Amino acid sequence: MVTALYLLLISNKMTLASLVTCIGLDAVLLTLGVGYFKKHKSLLLTYLQNFCGALFVFSGLVKAVDPLGTAYKMEQYFAEFESTFSDTWMSFIAPLFPWLSEYSAGFSVFMIVLEIVLGLMLILGTKSKLTSWLFLGIVGFFTFLTGFTFLTGYVPGDVNFFSFGQWGEYVETNMKVTDCGCFGDFLKLKPKVSFMKDLVLLVPAFFFIFKHKDMHQLFTKKVRTGIVVVSTLAMLAYCFSNFSWDLPHTDFRPFNVGKDVRATKQAEEDAASDVQVLGYNLTNKGSGEMVSLDYNTFLKEYKKYPKEEWEYDQLKSEPTMESTKISDFDFSDSDGNNMTEEILSDPSYHFMVVCNKFYYDGESTKDVLYQDTTYLVDTVDVDGTIQLVKKVDQIIPRKEQEVKYNWDKEYLKPWPKVNAFLEKAEAAGYNVYGLAGGASSAMIDDFRHETQSAYPFYEADDILLKTIVRSNPGIVLWKDGKIIMKWHHKQLPEYEKVDAEFIKK
Repeated sequence: MVTALYLLLISNKMTLASLVTCIGLDAVLLTLGVGYFKKHKSLLLTYLQNFCGALFVFSGLVKAVDPLGTAYKMEQYFAEFESTFSDTWMSFIAPLFPWLSEYSAGFSVFMIVLEIVLGLMLILGTKSKLTSWLFLGIVGFFTFLTGFTFLTGYVPGDVNFFSFGQWGEYVETNMKVTDCGCFGDFLKLKPKVSFMKDLVLLVPAFFFIFKHKDMHQLFTKKVRTGIVVVSTLAMLAYCFSNFSWDLPHTDFRPFNVGKDVRATKQAEEDAASDVQVLGYNLTNKGSGEMVSLDYNTFLKEYKKYPKEEWEYDQLKSEPTMESTKISDFDFSDSDGNNMTEEILSDPSYHFMVVCNKFYYDGESTKDVLYQDTTYLVDTVDVDGTIQLVKKVDQIIPRKEQEVKYNWDKEYLKPWPKVNAFLEKAEAAGYNVYGLAGGASSAMIDDFRHETQSAYPFYEADDILLKTIVRSNPGIVLWKDGKIIMKWHHKQLPEYEKVDAEFIKK
């Protein structure tokens, strides 16, 4: 794992091929080390133990940096499974997935720690039979997830996954989950690549089952057990520290500290606008006949292929710059006015409070009576001067329902500290605003009243906000379109310290 971890420290740009090469080199070094101290029962088996073990440790570590990222990925899978099963005779399973989604953070930590510890158990040779079955089980589970995700590419948007007869040609945009999350945000793999990777891993998984008695074992049984126990406890603490108590200590996401979001967003938009249409693949809806035309030919002959009879699949050139979530950085006020450019162009320091979701235990409604008054305006001659006189015409009572939210008490706890910090920032002359994900204007107004938040809140996509900062609420310091610093609400320092350390006068 030495070379892979080294590359992790110096760069977050890595391909699957380069990662496998690094892991393979690590496995060679580990295998040579094992052979130096004891004779191999099976050189191939020892190498596979070390390769799969190092791969699992590395894969787990890059996810342990950001357990919430894996939790959000699980939520995507749960939502897709709920939608898939709800339209079948197995609909009784569907309600299980929203419940599982509520505990996605716990499942994320469990899976990450299991992956890391299982990798160590392979390298150490701990409880070889149990380790072999656990490895097969987890690889089989991953293969199911990535296989399902990949195969949804063959399923049109209005077709259920289990309606196999209605599957069509593979279309990448049909997939609801666009990457597997195998290596978190460190390395994005397309579902097809992830599926093939997991199919390959099934080979050593079955090999371990049949050859577990020949696995190498390092150290004594007591030492191996001690390493596993200590590693489990350490990884649990490390995972929780990266979301429950503080932000991830390493940020692989697009909105990392120091990122010039304004310049990157503009560059990505320019790259997208420069994409050219190269041609079209046309499919006859009746016969299934397929025709491929380059762009110039299509302009001449498109009348031969009416849209009532043919499906159009546009072929485009690859953008010069890969799009990230920064391209989706967009938010608006309660009146629908887009505020993105105004915020990104602000040359001064300003503070953003990010709330990807408001938590409440329920809501209640009450009838509120309003009096709508209409007036009549008439002209009156007063001593030769024409004056306008307004008088009440009628008063019409109007009843409306007002929604009151029962806010989650735990979610409200950090807000006095957060707002006290922001009040000092406003008093110092800096702009303060909040971003709320998936919240209506009425909900935002009620929350502002409940927490005494005097600054405005804008509406944004919740997934975007989860990408910006892994804290709810989280605080981000900006200047001139750049991210200066981010804080978890539990680690928010005193304003005076922030002013002295990060705000340059």
